[in-house]
Amino acid sequence: MFLSGYSERKAKSVKHRAHRFCIAPMMGWSDTHCRVFHRQLTTHALLYTEMVTADAVIHGDRTRLLGFSDVEHPIALQLGGSDPAKLREAARIGADLGYEEINLNVGCPSDRVQEGRFGACLMSEPELVGSCVSEMRAHQPVPVTVKCRIGIDDQDEEEDLRRFIEVVADAGCTRFIVHARKAWLKGLSPKENREVPPLDYARVYRLKAARPDLEIVINGGIETVEEARAHLDHVDGVMLGRAAYQNPAILADVDRLIFGLDAQSPTRADALNAMLPYVEQHLSRGGRLSNVTRHVLGLYHGQPRGKTFRRHLSEGATAASATADVLRDAIAVVEHGSAYPGDRSRAA
Repeated sequence: MFLSGYSERKAKSVKHRAHRFCIAPMMGWSDTHCRVFHRQLTTHALLYTEMVTADAVIHGDRTRLLGFSDVEHPIALQLGGSDPAKLREAARIGADLGYEEINLNVGCPSDRVQEGRFGACLMSEPELVGSCVSEMRAHQPVPVTVKCRIGIDDQDEEEDLRRFIEVVADAGCTRFIVHARKAWLKGLSPKENREVPPLDYARVYRLKAARPDLEIVINGGIETVEEARAHLDHVDGVMLGRAAYQNPAILADVDRLIFGLDAQSPTRADALNAMLPYVEQHLSRGGRLSNVTRHVLGLYHGQPRGKTFRRHLSEGATAASATADVLRDAIAVVEHGSAYPGDRSRAA
Protein backbone atom coordinates (compact mmCIF):
# COMPACT_ATOMS: atom_id res chain seq x y z
CA MET A 1 0.00 0.00 0.00
CA PHE A 2 1.24 3.48 -0.86
CA LEU A 3 2.54 5.10 2.31
CA SER A 4 0.20 7.73 3.64
CA GLY A 5 0.70 10.80 5.80
CA TYR A 6 3.59 11.75 8.02
CA SER A 7 1.22 11.86 10.99
CA GLU A 8 1.03 8.06 10.83
CA ARG A 9 4.76 7.81 11.51
CA LYS A 10 5.10 9.39 14.96
CA ALA A 11 6.03 12.83 13.68
CA LYS A 12 7.59 14.20 16.85
CA SER A 13 9.80 11.18 17.47
CA VAL A 14 11.04 11.03 13.90
CA LYS A 15 11.60 14.76 13.64
CA HIS A 16 14.18 14.70 16.42
CA ARG A 17 15.95 11.52 15.29
CA ALA A 18 15.82 11.66 11.49
CA HIS A 19 19.34 13.04 11.21
CA ARG A 20 20.67 9.65 12.42
CA PHE A 21 20.34 8.51 8.83
CA CYS A 22 20.03 10.87 5.86
CA ILE A 23 19.99 10.39 2.11
CA ALA A 24 22.24 12.92 0.41
CA PRO A 25 21.13 15.63 -2.00
CA MET A 26 22.31 14.75 -5.50
CA MET A 27 21.92 17.00 -8.51
CA GLY A 28 19.92 15.32 -11.24
CA TRP A 29 18.72 12.53 -8.98
CA SER A 30 17.07 13.43 -5.67
CA ASP A 31 13.89 14.86 -7.17
CA THR A 32 10.43 14.29 -5.74
CA HIS A 33 9.98 10.98 -7.61
CA CYS A 34 13.19 9.60 -6.17
CA ARG A 35 12.28 10.72 -2.67
CA VAL A 36 8.84 9.10 -2.85
CA PHE A 37 10.51 5.86 -3.95
CA HIS A 38 13.07 6.01 -1.15
CA ARG A 39 10.26 6.62 1.31
CA GLN A 40 8.77 3.23 0.40
CA LEU A 41 11.98 1.65 1.71
CA THR A 42 12.50 3.76 4.85
CA THR A 43 9.89 5.78 6.70
CA HIS A 44 12.32 7.49 9.08
CA ALA A 45 15.40 8.58 7.11
CA LEU A 46 15.76 12.30 6.48
CA LEU A 47 15.47 13.05 2.76
CA TYR A 48 17.04 16.02 0.99
CA THR A 49 16.13 17.90 -2.14
CA GLU A 50 18.59 18.56 -4.90
CA MET A 51 20.47 21.80 -4.31
CA VAL A 52 18.34 24.75 -5.42
CA THR A 53 19.88 28.19 -5.71
CA ALA A 54 18.40 31.02 -3.67
CA ASP A 55 17.69 32.95 -6.87
CA ALA A 56 15.76 29.99 -8.32
CA VAL A 57 13.69 29.68 -5.14
CA ILE A 58 12.82 33.37 -5.17
CA HIS A 59 12.19 33.84 -8.89
CA GLY A 60 11.63 30.35 -10.34
CA ASP A 61 8.76 27.92 -10.70
CA ARG A 62 8.27 26.89 -7.09
CA THR A 63 5.87 24.07 -7.87
CA ARG A 64 8.41 22.44 -10.16
CA LEU A 65 11.51 23.21 -8.07
CA LEU A 66 10.18 22.86 -4.54
CA GLY A 67 7.02 20.79 -4.71
CA PHE A 68 6.85 17.60 -2.68
CA SER A 69 4.34 15.04 -1.47
CA ASP A 70 3.25 14.65 2.16
CA VAL A 71 4.69 11.15 2.09
CA GLU A 72 8.23 12.57 1.76
CA HIS A 73 8.43 13.92 5.34
CA PRO A 74 10.81 14.31 7.06
CA ILE A 75 12.42 16.35 4.28
CA ALA A 76 15.07 19.07 4.10
CA LEU A 77 15.62 21.75 1.46
CA GLN A 78 19.20 22.32 0.37
CA LEU A 79 20.01 25.84 -0.80
CA GLY A 80 22.95 27.20 -2.74
CA GLY A 81 24.08 30.79 -2.53
CA SER A 82 26.20 33.32 -0.71
CA ASP A 83 24.00 36.42 -0.51
CA PRO A 84 22.61 36.56 3.05
CA ALA A 85 19.52 38.55 2.04
CA LYS A 86 18.61 36.17 -0.78
CA LEU A 87 19.22 33.13 1.38
CA ARG A 88 17.05 34.66 4.12
CA GLU A 89 14.16 34.97 1.67
CA ALA A 90 14.71 31.51 0.19
CA ALA A 91 14.83 29.93 3.65
CA ARG A 92 11.59 31.67 4.61
CA ILE A 93 9.91 30.36 1.45
CA GLY A 94 11.15 26.84 2.17
CA ALA A 95 9.90 26.91 5.74
CA ASP A 96 6.51 28.24 4.61
CA LEU A 97 6.23 25.33 2.19
CA GLY A 98 6.72 22.83 5.01
CA TYR A 99 10.35 21.73 4.87
CA GLU A 100 11.61 20.59 8.28
CA GLU A 101 15.18 21.76 7.73
CA ILE A 102 16.98 24.26 5.53
CA ASN A 103 20.51 23.22 4.58
CA LEU A 104 23.21 25.45 3.12
CA ASN A 105 25.54 23.82 0.59
CA VAL A 106 29.17 24.52 1.48
CA GLY A 107 30.53 21.34 -0.06
CA CYS A 108 29.93 21.21 -3.82
CA PRO A 109 33.21 21.68 -5.73
CA SER A 110 31.95 22.14 -9.30
CA ASP A 111 33.24 25.02 -11.44
CA ARG A 112 29.71 26.26 -12.10
CA VAL A 113 28.99 26.45 -8.40
CA GLN A 114 32.27 28.25 -7.71
CA GLU A 115 31.46 30.82 -10.38
CA GLY A 116 28.31 31.62 -8.43
CA ARG A 117 30.41 31.98 -5.26
CA PHE A 118 28.80 29.15 -3.36
CA GLY A 119 29.49 25.55 -2.51
CA ALA A 120 32.86 24.38 -1.20
CA CYS A 121 34.67 27.62 -2.02
CA LEU A 122 32.76 29.21 0.88
CA MET A 123 34.83 27.22 3.33
CA SER A 124 37.47 29.90 2.87
CA GLU A 125 34.94 32.53 4.02
CA PRO A 126 33.54 31.29 7.35
CA GLU A 127 32.39 34.77 8.38
CA LEU A 128 30.26 35.03 5.23
CA VAL A 129 28.79 31.60 5.86
CA GLY A 130 28.05 32.69 9.43
CA SER A 131 26.25 35.78 8.14
CA CYS A 132 24.20 33.63 5.76
CA VAL A 133 23.24 31.22 8.53
CA SER A 134 22.33 34.05 10.88
CA GLU A 135 20.02 35.64 8.32
CA MET A 136 18.47 32.30 7.34
CA ARG A 137 17.67 31.50 10.99
CA ALA A 138 16.32 34.90 11.94
CA HIS A 139 13.29 34.98 9.69
CA GLN A 140 11.79 31.48 9.85
CA PRO A 141 11.31 28.81 12.54
CA VAL A 142 12.97 25.62 11.21
CA PRO A 143 16.60 24.59 11.83
CA VAL A 144 19.34 25.77 9.48
CA THR A 145 22.18 23.32 8.88
CA VAL A 146 25.40 23.34 6.87
CA LYS A 147 26.90 20.64 4.64
CA CYS A 148 30.64 21.09 4.19
CA ARG A 149 33.94 19.31 3.50
CA ILE A 150 36.81 18.68 5.93
CA GLY A 151 38.88 21.21 3.96
CA ILE A 152 39.64 22.71 0.54
CA ASP A 153 42.85 22.99 -1.47
CA ASP A 154 45.77 23.91 0.77
CA GLN A 155 43.40 24.97 3.52
CA ASP A 156 43.43 21.46 4.90
CA GLU A 157 44.66 21.61 8.46
CA GLU A 158 42.50 20.49 11.33
CA GLU A 159 42.63 24.02 12.68
CA ASP A 160 41.03 25.33 9.46
CA LEU A 161 38.03 23.03 9.91
CA ARG A 162 37.83 23.83 13.61
CA ARG A 163 37.76 27.57 12.93
CA PHE A 164 35.13 27.22 10.18
CA ILE A 165 32.85 25.19 12.45
CA GLU A 166 33.42 27.57 15.37
CA VAL A 167 32.49 30.70 13.40
CA VAL A 168 29.39 29.15 11.81
CA ALA A 169 28.28 27.59 15.10
CA ASP A 170 28.55 30.99 16.74
CA ALA A 171 26.04 32.19 14.14
CA GLY A 172 23.55 29.60 15.41
CA CYS A 173 24.16 26.47 13.35
CA THR A 174 24.06 23.40 15.59
CA ARG A 175 24.07 20.62 12.96
CA PHE A 176 26.82 20.06 10.40
CA ILE A 177 26.92 17.37 7.73
CA VAL A 178 30.61 16.83 7.03
CA HIS A 179 31.86 15.09 3.91
CA ALA A 180 35.02 13.39 5.16
CA ARG A 181 37.11 14.36 2.11
CA LYS A 182 38.75 17.64 1.27
CA ALA A 183 37.88 19.24 -2.07
CA TRP A 184 40.36 20.40 -4.69
CA LEU A 185 38.66 23.37 -6.32
CA LYS A 186 41.19 23.45 -9.15
CA GLY A 187 42.47 20.41 -10.96
CA LEU A 188 39.84 17.81 -10.05
CA SER A 189 36.38 17.30 -11.54
CA PRO A 190 33.35 16.93 -9.26
CA LYS A 191 33.48 13.16 -9.88
CA GLU A 192 37.18 13.03 -9.00
CA ASN A 193 36.48 15.07 -5.87
CA ARG A 194 34.15 12.27 -4.74
CA GLU A 195 36.84 9.64 -5.22
CA VAL A 196 40.43 10.96 -5.30
CA PRO A 197 40.94 12.90 -2.04
CA PRO A 198 41.36 10.31 0.72
CA LEU A 199 38.64 9.80 3.29
CA ASP A 200 39.48 10.97 6.80
CA TYR A 201 36.69 9.77 9.06
CA ALA A 202 38.91 10.22 12.11
CA ARG A 203 38.99 13.97 11.57
CA VAL A 204 35.19 14.08 11.70
CA TYR A 205 35.22 11.92 14.83
CA ARG A 206 37.68 14.33 16.48
CA LEU A 207 35.46 17.26 15.53
CA LYS A 208 32.55 15.62 17.33
CA ALA A 209 34.72 14.85 20.35
CA ALA A 210 35.88 18.48 20.48
CA ARG A 211 32.36 19.87 20.02
CA PRO A 212 29.95 17.52 21.81
CA ASP A 213 27.43 20.38 21.89
CA LEU A 214 27.00 20.14 18.10
CA GLU A 215 25.26 17.48 16.02
CA ILE A 216 27.78 16.07 13.58
CA VAL A 217 26.59 13.93 10.65
CA ILE A 218 29.26 12.10 8.64
CA ASN A 219 29.18 11.66 4.85
CA GLY A 220 31.45 10.20 2.20
CA GLY A 221 32.24 6.71 0.92
CA ILE A 222 29.69 4.91 3.10
CA GLU A 223 28.31 1.92 1.21
CA THR A 224 26.14 -0.09 3.61
CA VAL A 225 23.80 0.29 6.56
CA GLU A 226 26.23 -1.80 8.62
CA GLU A 227 28.97 0.77 7.95
CA ALA A 228 26.55 3.51 8.95
CA ARG A 229 25.88 1.79 12.28
CA ALA A 230 29.60 1.65 13.00
CA HIS A 231 29.97 5.40 12.41
CA LEU A 232 27.18 6.06 14.91
CA ASP A 233 29.55 5.00 17.68
CA HIS A 234 31.43 8.25 17.01
CA VAL A 235 28.99 10.79 15.52
CA ASP A 236 25.32 11.71 15.70
CA GLY A 237 24.27 10.73 12.22
CA VAL A 238 25.24 9.33 8.85
CA MET A 239 24.46 10.55 5.35
CA LEU A 240 24.48 7.96 2.58
CA GLY A 241 25.10 9.24 -0.94
CA ARG A 242 25.57 7.36 -4.18
CA ALA A 243 25.03 3.92 -2.63
CA ALA A 244 21.41 4.87 -1.92
CA TYR A 245 20.87 5.54 -5.62
CA GLN A 246 22.95 2.73 -7.10
CA ASN A 247 21.67 0.02 -4.74
CA PRO A 248 18.51 1.39 -3.11
CA ALA A 249 17.47 -1.97 -1.65
CA ILE A 250 19.93 -1.38 1.20
CA LEU A 251 17.55 1.29 2.51
CA ALA A 252 15.01 -1.37 3.44
CA ASP A 253 16.97 -2.18 6.61
CA VAL A 254 17.40 1.42 7.80
CA ASP A 255 14.29 1.62 9.99
CA ARG A 256 15.11 -1.65 11.73
CA LEU A 257 18.89 -1.34 12.10
CA ILE A 258 19.30 2.42 12.56
CA PHE A 259 16.03 3.53 14.15
CA GLY A 260 15.27 0.33 16.07
CA LEU A 261 11.81 -0.28 14.67
CA ASP A 262 10.42 -3.72 15.44
CA ALA A 263 8.96 -4.23 12.00
CA GLN A 264 9.62 -6.39 8.99
CA SER A 265 11.73 -4.71 6.32
CA PRO A 266 9.86 -4.04 3.06
CA THR A 267 10.77 -6.29 0.14
CA ARG A 268 11.74 -4.95 -3.27
CA ALA A 269 8.35 -6.01 -4.61
CA ASP A 270 6.63 -4.24 -1.68
CA ALA A 271 8.37 -0.98 -2.61
CA LEU A 272 7.51 -1.22 -6.31
CA ASN A 273 3.89 -2.19 -5.73
CA ALA A 274 3.58 0.71 -3.30
CA MET A 275 4.77 3.03 -6.08
CA LEU A 276 2.03 2.04 -8.53
CA PRO A 277 -0.64 4.47 -7.22
CA TYR A 278 1.94 7.28 -7.31
CA VAL A 279 2.89 6.35 -10.87
CA GLU A 280 -0.76 6.40 -11.92
CA GLN A 281 -1.19 9.85 -10.37
CA HIS A 282 1.92 11.13 -12.11
CA LEU A 283 0.77 9.83 -15.49
CA SER A 284 -2.71 11.31 -15.01
CA ARG A 285 -1.07 14.73 -14.64
CA GLY A 286 0.74 14.37 -17.96
CA GLY A 287 4.05 13.06 -16.63
CA ARG A 288 6.13 10.33 -18.22
CA LEU A 289 6.68 6.91 -16.72
CA SER A 290 10.45 7.22 -17.12
CA ASN A 291 10.45 10.27 -14.80
CA VAL A 292 9.75 7.81 -11.99
CA THR A 293 11.22 4.51 -13.15
CA ARG A 294 14.72 5.85 -13.78
CA HIS A 295 15.07 5.95 -9.99
CA VAL A 296 14.22 2.29 -9.45
CA LEU A 297 16.63 0.76 -12.00
CA GLY A 298 19.17 -0.25 -9.35
CA LEU A 299 16.66 -1.92 -7.02
CA TYR A 300 17.58 -5.44 -8.11
CA HIS A 301 21.32 -4.76 -8.30
CA GLY A 302 23.12 -8.11 -8.09
CA GLN A 303 19.87 -10.09 -7.99
CA PRO A 304 18.68 -12.84 -10.37
CA ARG A 305 16.94 -11.31 -13.41
CA GLY A 306 18.06 -7.86 -12.27
CA LYS A 307 19.53 -7.03 -15.69
CA THR A 308 16.31 -8.11 -17.38
CA PHE A 309 14.34 -5.87 -15.00
CA ARG A 310 16.54 -2.89 -15.86
CA ARG A 311 16.39 -3.57 -19.59
CA HIS A 312 12.62 -3.86 -19.59
CA LEU A 313 12.21 -0.52 -17.83
CA SER A 314 14.94 1.20 -19.85
CA GLU A 315 13.34 0.12 -23.11
CA GLY A 316 9.68 0.30 -22.18
CA ALA A 317 9.31 3.31 -19.91
CA THR A 318 10.74 5.99 -22.21
CA ALA A 319 7.86 6.04 -24.70
CA ALA A 320 5.44 8.91 -24.26
CA SER A 321 2.58 6.40 -24.28
CA ALA A 322 4.09 4.13 -21.60
CA THR A 323 1.67 3.22 -18.82
CA ALA A 324 2.04 1.76 -15.34
CA ASP A 325 1.64 -1.66 -16.96
CA VAL A 326 5.29 -1.43 -18.00
CA LEU A 327 6.25 -1.31 -14.33
CA ARG A 328 3.80 -4.10 -13.50
CA ASP A 329 5.37 -6.26 -16.22
CA ALA A 330 8.85 -5.48 -14.89
CA ILE A 331 7.79 -6.63 -11.41
CA ALA A 332 6.45 -9.86 -12.88
CA VAL A 333 9.65 -10.37 -14.87
CA VAL A 334 11.98 -10.06 -11.89
CA GLU A 335 9.81 -11.61 -9.21
CA HIS A 336 8.27 -14.49 -11.13
CA GLY A 337 10.46 -14.96 -14.20
CA SER A 338 7.65 -13.95 -16.54
CA ALA A 339 8.34 -13.04 -20.13
CA TYR A 340 7.13 -9.68 -21.35
CA PRO A 341 5.93 -8.26 -24.68
CA GLY A 342 8.86 -7.81 -27.06
CA ASP A 343 10.98 -10.42 -25.27
CA ARG A 344 8.79 -13.50 -25.23
CA SER A 345 11.36 -15.64 -27.00
CA ARG A 346 14.15 -15.01 -24.48
CA ALA A 347 14.73 -16.57 -21.13
CA ALA A 348 14.68 -14.13 -18.23
